[in-house]
Amino acid sequence: MLIYDISKLDASIQETILGNPKYVKLFSEFPKKLLNIDKNPKTKKGQKYGVKTGVIYLSPSKKSGQQVCPMAKIANCEGPCLDEAGQGIFENVQIGRLRKTLFLQQYQEEFISLLKKEVTNFAKLCNKQGFIPAIRPNGTSDIRFENLIWDFMVQTNKDYGVRWYDYTKIANRLIPDNKVYDLTFSYSGVEKYQKYVDTAKSLGMRLAVVFRTQDMIPKSFLGMDVVDGDDSDLRFLEPQGVVSALYAKGKAKKDYSGFVVDC
Repeated sequence: MLIYDISKLDASIQETILGNPKYVKLFSEFPKKLLNIDKNPKTKKGQKYGVKTGVIYLSPSKKSGQQVCPMAKIANCEGPCLDEAGQGIFENVQIGRLRKTLFLQQYQEEFISLLKKEVTNFAKLCNKQGFIPAIRPNGTSDIRFENLIWDFMVQTNKDYGVRWYDYTKIANRLIPDNKVYDLTFSYSGVEKYQKYVDTAKSLGMRLAVVFRTQDMIPKSFLGMDVVDGDDSDLRFLEPQGVVSALYAKGKAKKDYSGFVVDC
């Protein structure tokens, strides 16, 4: 018997879940883990800087039936989203992300309890191994985790040196202490999104900008210095007020909505 309400999912997804005994079992129990620890080639690059990273990958936008990326439509980033890049192309990965998302939405207390346990164990192991622990709770979502676990973020930063960080498209998402939880504003060139870009710039935020190819990356953009954002995923090591340059991957390579920049 399923323990999750899947009635808000697309009919095709419901059929996929109900038609596969393995998926029926998955949706009849809680996840045993939430964090993806350095399985992403980009986050793994952080190890050369003495950092190990845990990321939570959820189903983006409205794939779960509820919007977890409130600016997705305005920024026009649903199409080029990295959700289906890399391992994300596989059905079982998509199903796993969907289950985690419903877990958060429908069993928030249990989700937070598991997250706290995982992060604490991960942080202790990193400290033992001589690594700085970093946590990116929004690998493929844009949820205000500071409203859910701020005290825990502060405590783990104090006790274990955990660096929490994320990319966001919510320009007015102000954090009490960005040394605890660092945010990078995610740029899109879509015209109706520019007022949010202007807000982020006026607040002195760091901007992550996706360029079509590596050789298109300029030395400055929007009057801001450009740094190499593909050297690692550790945005919190960069100063605020710069452009962290990325280049298109996955479906983003063929996106011409304005999300990906052509220089």
